[in-house]
Amino acid sequence: QLVLVESGGGLVQAGGSLRLSCAASGRTLSTYAMAWFRQAPGKEREFVAAISWSSTYTAYADSVKGRFTISRDNAKNTVYLQMNSLKPEDTAVYNCAADRTSTTTASRYRAAYDYWGQGTQVTVSS
Repeated sequence: QLVLVESGGGLVQAGGSLRLSCAASGRTLSTYAMAWFRQAPGKEREFVAAISWSSTYTAYADSVKGRFTISRDNAKNTVYLQMNSLKPEDTAVYNCAADRTSTTTASRYRAAYDYWGQGTQVTVSS
C-alpha cells in the first residue's frame, strides 16, 4: 500500500513562495505518475500540475503556469511543488496523488489517480 504525506504548507503573503513536498512510503514512487490537485473552500478539487515517472513530461493548469514547478526525486521517494508569485486565489488545500498505470505521460484528471495524500493547507494573504 502506497502512503502519501504532504508537507510545506502555511501562511504566506501575496508574492511570496512556498515549496510543498509529498513523501511516499510503502512502495517506491519511481513507476508512478504524480500530480498535485487543490481544493478551495466551496469549490471543486482542481488539477494543478503533473509529472511522469521519468520527469520527461510535465503539465500545468493555466492558472499556475509560469509560477509553479513540479519536480520529483525518485531516490528520495518525494515529489515537490515549488510555488512562486503566490496569489490569494492560490489559497486551498493541496493534495498529491499517484497514478500506478501511467507510462510516459501524466493525467490531469482526478479519476486517473489511485492514491491520495491527506493534504496541506496553503493560505495566501493579500
